[in-house]
Amino acid sequence: MSLDKKVVRIINKTDLKSDFSFWKTQSFEQRLKTLEEIRQEYIEWKYDNKQRFQRVYSITKR
Repeated sequence: MSLDKKVVRIINKTDLKSDFSFWKTQSFEQRLKTLEEIRQEYIEWKYDNKQRFQRVYSITKR
């Protein structure tokens, strides 16, 4: 997905509709799918790679 950086819209803050009202109209599956997409994009941005399982080491006394 790419953003079109040539389009600029100036609007009043009072004219903005609530994001909450939009997401209330979406199905549970769509909200979950979108949340997962946002999570994946964040992981790629933050860690500059795909998510992987962490290795876990535990030391036990014998």
